[in-house]
Amino acid sequence: MNIIESVKFWINNARPYSVPMTFLSWLVIFCYSVKHGGNVFCGIIALIGITLVHLSTNLSDDYFDYKRLSCDEEFLNNSKEIKCRYLRNGQATISDLRNVILFMLFVAGICGAILLFLSGWYVILFALAVLPIALFYSQFSSKGFGDVAVILAYGPLMFEGVYYVMTKHLSLDVLILSCACAMFVNAVLYAHMLMDFDEDVCSSKRTLCTLFKTKKRALKFMSIFYIAGYILITCLAFKTGNYFYLLPLLTIPLVFELFELLKLYNENKNVLPHAQPWHYPLENWEQVKQTPNASFFLRFMFARNISTWFMLLICFSLMIS
Repeated sequence: MNIIESVKFWINNARPYSVPMTFLSWLVIFCYSVKHGGNVFCGIIALIGITLVHLSTNLSDDYFDYKRLSCDEEFLNNSKEIKCRYLRNGQATISDLRNVILFMLFVAGICGAILLFLSGWYVILFALAVLPIALFYSQFSSKGFGDVAVILAYGPLMFEGVYYVMTKHLSLDVLILSCACAMFVNAVLYAHMLMDFDEDVCSSKRTLCTLFKTKKRALKFMSIFYIAGYILITCLAFKTGNYFYLLPLLTIPLVFELFELLKLYNENKNVLPHAQPWHYPLENWEQVKQTPNASFFLRFMFARNISTWFMLLICFSLMIS
């Protein structure tokens, strides 16, 4: 492969469909920071570094999963459709994967060094807090702490970190805003884990969902993330007097439908509901719906889109207030 093909290959394997969540989280705090006089250049450099760390985290998840899969025949056989396909079919080696992860983190480190020079030494503290999550997220997830890692990374660490490099300050309002958005980001991850429930139980992988023993109880727990997100954004609206922050509550009906779709998936994962206009965007849906994973991806992308609308409405509330 030439360089361009190699870059496309690794970006595709790093699951770029998950990047919109990172971008939207960044966009919320970027808009908030600009509204408070933040440095736009520092915000863009932060986005580059954050995106690279996110992609490297996805690849490191493959790295550790593949090591576990290659030693467990039962796990290997039950995960062949979705786990580490590019490693299993010989398109890349585990050494190639490790080197790409390190390269991404190296470039992210350069971004961090620029921000350290421009914004101050607090950047080091944020980097030291994020790095273990990026490198060892797979281990956190397998021990049932994946949700904690995601909420920290996509909440206080990202929001306060971006706000700091853009304004050189920290903020309680940013902390509340970060937790509201992180709940919705984590709900996307949780929906993914819920639909992987049977595979994770089969492989003895411990996640927050499997701790509840049944998919029904795990689905009920998911409501906590959405309820917390709505409560936090409502509290911020009343605390700041910016009642436009209540606009994200418009997504509540979509959340109710998502729960119905996930309940149906728990009962029969092969049932593919008809894609409605409000479920979109669904990337490459005409091709995806012909695959065995269509039922999974419809729900996953719908969960992602709900979080996208939640955060876009926050951005809109910031622009019009």
